[in-house]
Amino acid sequence: MPVLVHSPVRPPQWQIALSASGIAAAQFARCGLEVTVLSGPERPWHDLVLTRSGNLFKVSVFASDDGRWDLTQAYQKRAAARGDSMTESHRAIDMWLDKHDARMVCCLVQFLGVTIDQLPRIYLAAPCEIAQKLREALNRAGEAILWEERKWVSDGDDARILEKLPPDWFFSAERVRQMLTGRPIEAATAPRSPVARPSIAIMPGSALPTPVDQVA
Repeated sequence: MPVLVHSPVRPPQWQIALSASGIAAAQFARCGLEVTVLSGPERPWHDLVLTRSGNLFKVSVFASDDGRWDLTQAYQKRAAARGDSMTESHRAIDMWLDKHDARMVCCLVQFLGVTIDQLPRIYLAAPCEIAQKLREALNRAGEAILWEERKWVSDGDDARILEKLPPDWFFSAERVRQMLTGRPIEAATAPRSPVARPSIAIMPGSALPTPVDQVA
């Protein structure tokens, strides 16, 4: 009797978010922090609470499986009636930033190209750092979307990186220390990702991005 092999089903977004929170909590615990995972409809604007030496730190976890984080989408309609599209996008970024405490840590978890036996790529940033990257993306490409890495491929197969997260955002014990103490990371010791990151290739005239493992 033949064995039927089912194609993997892409999990719904809430399961991806749940996975991201659990993995982030485990990684913070491996760094020696006490971690409390928040859940339920009444939870505040953060997902984890970290405790170290009696100090509390709030963490918001943002999950993605397509190479980008559309963090301001929920604020676009509220800003739409107040100006043109570029202005409303900047206002949406302001609204997102206002919802996140200056001492909050943002944890970005990316599952694109990650198999079940691998950890997703994780990045840590302050809300103001993310807001700045969103403004740069908006001014450069006309959309307030945070990309892990995006490339433009021309008709001649030349690739040019349009967006890329700073390498020193990559999760490490040193990055965790910096985020919780506010001490800068020296350029010589900035962590680098140990795994290759899939890129999003944007072909000229294409409406939707196509994930690729490598762009020439």
